[in-house]
Amino acid sequence: MHNVLVTGSNGQLGSEIKELSSEYRYNFFFTDRETLDITDKNAVAAFVEQNNINVIINCAAYTAVDKAEADETNADAINHLAVKQMAEISKEKNIQLIHISTDYVFDGKNYKPYNEEDTTNPNGVYGATKLAGEKAIIALNPINAIIIRTSWVYSSFGANFVKTMLRLGKEKESLGVIFDQVGTPTYARDLAKAILEILSCRPELDSGSQVQIYHYSNEGVLSWYDFAKEIMRMAKLECVINPIETKEYPTPATRPHYSLLNKSKIKKEFNLSIPYWKDSLDECMKKMGERR
Repeated sequence: MHNVLVTGSNGQLGSEIKELSSEYRYNFFFTDRETLDITDKNAVAAFVEQNNINVIINCAAYTAVDKAEADETNADAINHLAVKQMAEISKEKNIQLIHISTDYVFDGKNYKPYNEEDTTNPNGVYGATKLAGEKAIIALNPINAIIIRTSWVYSSFGANFVKTMLRLGKEKESLGVIFDQVGTPTYARDLAKAILEILSCRPELDSGSQVQIYHYSNEGVLSWYDFAKEIMRMAKLECVINPIETKEYPTPATRPHYSLLNKSKIKKEFNLSIPYWKDSLDECMKKMGERR
């Protein structure tokens, strides 16, 4: 029986794993910043030891992309140094680590979907600290460690683009939304299911294994403008969505203009069927009671 530690369990992905956990035959231990400080290696090591943890799913992250530009110390502590410590603990105790990363490790200048081997080149502090976390895991190489990069995450839990658009769509007659950033949303519930499926079919620990990187998002291609238009359509809101360029909405952090992820590897190795983005958005909207 796996004893699974899930960090960041009050975030979007952690909350989805928590809700799905009863469907899987594992003992889950859900923690957040109040119950387990992931930047404290001794605290994490003690928790792992006391609860006989043999899998860590690290959903915790510093995700305030713009705030990170002026708060690099904290972003690095959570996205890099804490991840390094979890990798050290995983290696010392021969337990599996599944770590969630981001499309922001790329600069967004590609012309085709990024695969796992493409050159990384983050634009800002958030992406740089997440990449440093990835590199720490790879350097330490705990057995059977997995890094999953994802993009544009939303959920019925937490704060996200979908909820922001629904709120603004009810308050305003029109909104300007960026059309020159292209990617694919990820319904956190779909990613949670994928992680739990990977956990159930992952082979036994192999001391010769290397860290594996995978990409996961929903299927399809769109801009933030397209995403907002579909949210309004599904919610039957009258708010008019107008396309604007990135330069018309300046932010402290530079966003990738192109962040499509090639998901061939994760689909092939784990026989995953990934839902189309509109189908997943429809499911999430229904769950929130916003589908009209």
